[in-house]
Order: sequence, then C-alpha cells, then structure tokens
Amino acid sequence: MTRQLFINLPVKDLAKTVEFFTALGFSFNPDFTDENASCMIVNDDAYVMLLVESYFKTFTSKAVADARSTSEAIMSFSLESREAVDQLVRTALTSGGTPSEEAQDYGFMYTHSFQDPDGHLWEVFWMDPAGPPKDAAL
Repeated sequence: MTRQLFINLPVKDLAKTVEFFTALGFSFNPDFTDENASCMIVNDDAYVMLLVESYFKTFTSKAVADARSTSEAIMSFSLESREAVDQLVRTALTSGGTPSEEAQDYGFMYTHSFQDPDGHLWEVFWMDPAGPPKDAAL
C-alpha cells in the first residue's frame, strides 16, 4: 500500500499564501479547500495543508511556532535540473518569499532555499540520478 504524506502548516493569510504557491506552479485540490484551509498538491501522494492559524490551533494543544523566528521544520522537494531550482527560487523571491540560505553545490546535488510569506523554510534541490559518488560525505 502506498502511503500518502500530508504536511500541515499554519498560515496567517490563506489567500496570500495560495497566491504565492500558485506563482511557484503548485495547484490546489478544491475538494479540500475552504476559508480555513487549502490543500496544495505536491504530487499524487504528497500534499501540504495550508491552515489558517486559528484553525490550525484546533488540531493541537501546543503553542503554534512563529516560523519567522523559530525553525519548526524544513520542507524539501526536488526539481528536474539546477536551472529549475534557481528559477523557482527566483520566482519565490519575486512573489513574496524571502531569502533563506545561499545555494549549495555538492556536485551530485544542488540545493537552494527560501522562506514563504509565513516564514516556513523550503529547500529545493536537484540530485544526479546516479546518486552521490561512493566516497562523498553527506
């Protein structure tokens, strides 16, 4: 059985966040979208539920982290080339995102990152299908 992955993230302005990720090429499942939440499709088995912060709080008794000052997680996804990584980060930065870390080139893997409008950390990467050399330090 294939497992599906759902990541739930609190957001302050759902419309602004949906607009941001739409600019990055993501689509949304209208069946799981309303004024409190929007289901961002990563692929057939991975989704990000963008939940208005007050709604997100109904799922936990813990305090909600302020992602602008606290790291809660880093969401990562792959793209087909180094160029695609750089293009997506450029689009993120011109669509309301902010810089995170500088690009890193490991030869067999290239990464770059940004923060979304709520401060959540996103890393985009390309990896050589052959994988790392046998002697590469990860």
